[in-house]
Amino acid sequence: MNFPLYIAKRYLKSNSKNNAINIINRIASLGIIVGAMALFVVLSVFSGLKVFSLSFANDIDPDLKIGSTLGKSFFVLPSQEKQIKKIDGIVSYSKIIEERVLFTFDGKQEVATLKGVDHNFNKVNALDKKLFNGQWLSPDTYQVVVGYGIAQKFSMGLLDFNNQLEVLVPKPGKGAIENPEQAFNKTDVIPVGIYNINDDLDSKYVFADLGLAQELLEYKPNQVSGIEFKVSKTADEKAITSQLNSIFSHKITVKNRAQLNEALYKMLNTENIAVYLIFTLVIVVALFNLIGALIMMILDKKGNLKTLYNLGTEIKDLRKIFLLQGTLLSVFGGITGLTIGIIIVLLQEYFQLIMITPTLAYPVVFSLENVLIVMGTIVSLGFIASLIASSRVSKRLLE
Repeated sequence: MNFPLYIAKRYLKSNSKNNAINIINRIASLGIIVGAMALFVVLSVFSGLKVFSLSFANDIDPDLKIGSTLGKSFFVLPSQEKQIKKIDGIVSYSKIIEERVLFTFDGKQEVATLKGVDHNFNKVNALDKKLFNGQWLSPDTYQVVVGYGIAQKFSMGLLDFNNQLEVLVPKPGKGAIENPEQAFNKTDVIPVGIYNINDDLDSKYVFADLGLAQELLEYKPNQVSGIEFKVSKTADEKAITSQLNSIFSHKITVKNRAQLNEALYKMLNTENIAVYLIFTLVIVVALFNLIGALIMMILDKKGNLKTLYNLGTEIKDLRKIFLLQGTLLSVFGGITGLTIGIIIVLLQEYFQLIMITPTLAYPVVFSLENVLIVMGTIVSLGFIASLIASSRVSKRLLE
C-alpha cells in the first residue's frame, strides 16, 4: 500500500476538530470548482465566437486557392486542367479573376472588387445560398450579383432598366493618356441578385461572369488571376499543394483558408490566449487559498506527524502526504467544476438560453480540447501550490 496516499485520502475525507480549518478547506475547494467552471465556460464561449466569426469567411473563401507569383494573372493550359482533374482529393475547382474597379450608378460611385467566376463557382463556394434577393448570375451574360452593402450605398434594386450599373476598368498599357474618356474599358451590367454575409464582405465583391471580366481586363480566354478549389475532408492538403506547384512549375502560391484569413486567425487566437492567461491568473489567486488550507492542516496535524516521524516515517513521505492531498483536492475540484461548466455549455448549445438578438443565441462550442486544457491547468497549478505548501513540513517543525 502507498502509505502517503492512504493518509492523504484519510485527511481529505475527514474533518478537522478545528472548525476554522474546515471552513478554509471548503473555501479552497470552492475556489478551485468556480475557477475550473469559469475557465471552461469562457474558453467554450470564445470557441463559439471563433467558429461564428470564421463562418462568414468560410461562406466566401475556398478550401485552397492559387495565385500567380509573377504579376496579377497567369495562363491555364488545357493540359494543366487535365492534370488538376487527376489530383486525388480535389472535389471541384473554379477559375476566377479578381480586380479592383469603379462602379457608377445614378450619379454615385463606388470602388469594389469585380470577381469574375466560371460556371463551377457554386460547386466550390455555395454563395448562391447566401442570396438575400434575386438569383445567381447566368453564364455568358452581363448579369452581376452585388453585395447588400453596395446595393444600399447605391440605393439600387434589381433589374432596374431605367438606371444602369456601369463598371469602369482602367485599360492596360503604358504612356500618357491623351483622352481620359479612352482610359477605361466600360460596360453596363445588370444586377440580378444581392448576397448578404456581413458588413465587410457585402461591400467588397461584385460577382460577374468570367468571360465578362476577361473582356473588361483584356485578358485572353485561358488567362486568370486565380483558381479556387474544394477538397474532400480526408484529402492530404500538403500532397495537393505539392502537385499543384509541380503542374504550374512553382510559379504559383497555394493558400488554404487559414492563410487567406491570416490576420483574422491571428486576432482570434491572440484573444483566446489572452483570455486563457487572465482566467489562469484568477485560478492562481484562488489556489493561494489551497496553500493556506494545506499549511493550516499541517499545523493542525503536527502531533500526528511527529508520531509518524518518531515511528520512522521519513520527512519526504510526510511532505508527500500533503502534496497528494492538495493534488487530489485539485483533481476533484477540477472535475466538479468541469462537470458544472459542461452542463452550462451544453444547455446553452442545445437550448439557447442566452440570446444576443431575438434570433441569434450566444455562440458556444463544447470541445474536448477545452476540457483537457482546463483539467491540465487546474491539476498543474494545484500540484505546484501543494508542493509549495508541503515544503513547510520539516524536521525543525516536528522537533
